[in-house]
Amino acid sequence: MVQKYQSPVRVYKQPFELVMAAYERRFPTCHLIPMFVDSEVLGESVTDDGSVHTVQRRCKLDVDAPRLLKRIAGVDYVYFSQENTLNKRERTLHIESHNETFSNRVIIHELCCYSAHPDNEDWTCFEQSASLDIKSFFGFESTVEKIAMKQYASSIKKGKEIIEFYLNQLEEEGITQVPRWSPSLDARGRFSFTSSHLRRLIYVVSFTSSHLHKLDADYIKRYLGDLTPLQESCLIRLRQWLQESHKGKIPKDEHILRFLRARDFNMDKARETMCQSLTWRKQHQVDHLLETWTSPRVLSDYYTGGWHHHDKEGRPLYILRLGQMDTKGLVRALGEESLLRHVLSINEEGLRRCEENTKVFGRPISCWTCLVDLEGLNMRHLWRPGVKALLRIIEVVEANYPETLGRLLILRAPRVFPVLWTLVSPFIDENTRKKFLIYAGNDYQGPGGLVDYIDKEIIPDFLGGDCMCDVPEGGLVPKSLYRTAEELENDDIRLWTETIYQSASIFKGAPHEVVIEIIDAASVITWDFDVCKGDVVFHIYHSKRAPQPPARKDPPGGPHGSITTPGGNNVQLIDRSWTLGLDYSMVESPLTCREGESVQGSHVTRWPGFYILQWRFHNMPGSSSTNLPRVDDVLASLQVSSHKCKVMYYTEVIEKECSHSLVISTSAASTELSLS
Repeated sequence: MVQKYQSPVRVYKQPFELVMAAYERRFPTCHLIPMFVDSEVLGESVTDDGSVHTVQRRCKLDVDAPRLLKRIAGVDYVYFSQENTLNKRERTLHIESHNETFSNRVIIHELCCYSAHPDNEDWTCFEQSASLDIKSFFGFESTVEKIAMKQYASSIKKGKEIIEFYLNQLEEEGITQVPRWSPSLDARGRFSFTSSHLRRLIYVVSFTSSHLHKLDADYIKRYLGDLTPLQESCLIRLRQWLQESHKGKIPKDEHILRFLRARDFNMDKARETMCQSLTWRKQHQVDHLLETWTSPRVLSDYYTGGWHHHDKEGRPLYILRLGQMDTKGLVRALGEESLLRHVLSINEEGLRRCEENTKVFGRPISCWTCLVDLEGLNMRHLWRPGVKALLRIIEVVEANYPETLGRLLILRAPRVFPVLWTLVSPFIDENTRKKFLIYAGNDYQGPGGLVDYIDKEIIPDFLGGDCMCDVPEGGLVPKSLYRTAEELENDDIRLWTETIYQSASIFKGAPHEVVIEIIDAASVITWDFDVCKGDVVFHIYHSKRAPQPPARKDPPGGPHGSITTPGGNNVQLIDRSWTLGLDYSMVESPLTCREGESVQGSHVTRWPGFYILQWRFHNMPGSSSTNLPRVDDVLASLQVSSHKCKVMYYTEVIEKECSHSLVISTSAASTELSLS
């Protein structure tokens, strides 16, 4: 497996030329890097005008590896080739390195770049990327990979410190400025403008544009916290993937980082769960929940929870008096789905408060503290439908709001609590369970209790503090507010079907199709869909004939009169007897869409009739030169557990009268994502 690394943009607040003077002091050896034994210059060249200086070096490293491994490998030192290209005109230094030792077994490739800051010419930017591919190493592939990644991460961390050390050394020597390179005069005493000037102009424009989408190391530390180099790399690479697959707005960096932390920075797992969550948010319009959701009066009166200042670390503090809550009454009066929506609105408000507190306290705050008071908890709270609703809420919150709970303080836990904990704990992530602190009786009042986490001035009055708390006291919900099972079921259906999106399954040999009838030409068909699972090919067809809906049973004439549908959310409309080009025609080029992509597009209709939008299972292309399957095809097929894809889509028709004011794009573009 190839290991990759991508750094954030690190900024030195010194001019490029001064940073280059500090960089050159690292050679031929550097006492600050013990493993860097020596280096020798193999070749050197300078352009006629002196603007570009290229140096080839061979570097000798003493890798910190077990002696047994060195003896088996038969080497004491590892050698690398490095090529440095310093462009004084463009103020860039490009460094490319690769290993010479064991190059047939291990491939290490590194790219680094120093450049003038696009917004401040007196600052310098630095970026680096690397890849490690261990093909074979005497059976020690895993060990070598761990050693290599550990040492590389260590060298990355020291990199900026080393440059700053030599910058300070230059300052002590009285060198605080290095003149910039200037072009020579031509025969008439004028500066010659060459193609290199144009390249520099193009470079500045392109770098400035790309820099807007990159993460700055100082920004990461200020708003996201201290991350290791490899954690920074995971964040940047996942962010880049989202930018490429969702070309519109992407989730906030804090949100991406939460999913990475929840999966121990396993990029593949974090990407999968995050895409599922983004699809869920989009389908249920969770991004607009705070603006659209209004809590019913019964929740305002009897739901015993609310926000209350912040803890000692600046995290928003949420208080839940669970022991005083009539869970049975709330479920009977509201239903499970209304309670879930209310809890989701609490989590959305928590995210908003974290952003506010990050600005107020000047440090990253990405989670909140929850204080749960269990005084009054009894067997009534173990009512089965109530526990079922609680487990459902925990499941949804765990999947879509990972790493948002910083600490959970459970106070005054009664004897019945272990029973509830046994029911609930299996549904809570292990990392989340480690954040639980449980106090029985009045233990929370002593040392190691509440005052260690919350300032004494804001401890609520019902816990012995002096601060008035606005959290409702609860009580029994009047039975007159209870609703029948049928009313609750209808309300639950209404809540979670209030979405403009539909879901469909696509099977191998069974596409999903949607027909749209167009009366007036020049109308616009728009679409917006997410590929939730698998890869699909999107087609648009036109037919003068109306396709027939699929029949449930075969007609007497035989099976050809019906269309088989593998699932209730899979509809096929194009009759198998139809011929492409005769009965129907393709009006847009096929678009291949990969799993996780979010696609928007539109089509201006040229003729009235019936337009068919089709999502087809994407078959891996076979080799044209042989009947044998390619290795890539076999590996890809092994990764697909079943020949099934899933999409979530929405279509709309803009009538001819309205379409003239719109700018229409027939190319696919990305839809706006959640938490952006």
